[in-house]
Amino acid sequence: MQPAIRKIVTYTENTLIEGGKAAPRPLRLIGVAAVLTNPWAGRGFTDDLSPQIRACAPVLGEILTHEIVAAAGSGEAIEGYGKAAICGTSGEIEHASALIHTLHFGNHYRRAVSAKTYLAFTNLRGGPNTPIIIPLMDKNDEGRRSHYLTVHFQIGDAPAPDELVVALGASIGGRPHHRIGDRYQDLKELGDVHG
Repeated sequence: MQPAIRKIVTYTENTLIEGGKAAPRPLRLIGVAAVLTNPWAGRGFTDDLSPQIRACAPVLGEILTHEIVAAAGSGEAIEGYGKAAICGTSGEIEHASALIHTLHFGNHYRRAVSAKTYLAFTNLRGGPNTPIIIPLMDKNDEGRRSHYLTVHFQIGDAPAPDELVVALGASIGGRPHHRIGDRYQDLKELGDVHG
């Protein structure tokens, strides 16, 4: 069973000025989302989600990774990354979670961008025009706060009640004028050597 993808949406945002001051380097945020039929729609409660996960998640991971790397220009260009899923109102949060919380999905993206950290995520339920909120973190250093960012966009007609939206997010650059330090400075200040 291949995922029944209705459309793929790409969102790009470039920040040139932040706080009234020109960014030393523009921040580029990218989101790519697939709108697809929920493979568990109309089945009632399903105990075993794994057949659909194994059939759909790798395909979605491959397609969305290809799209986001193309939008960024290369995997190397991507510095921050994350993922998100929304199930329509007839689905379960578990359905949204099922397709993104598996290595069958995320490893495509991790490999393409040579990442070391886990993918930050959100998963929720909503109707058409529900905000797609993708938290980002540095692909190699989860304590680097400059790359704690959020890609935020909407699709006017998705998800329908029997659909899912599955998305990847990326940043090229970190927050302009970052000046709040990183997690490691706090740990040192607090005397916490274990983090």
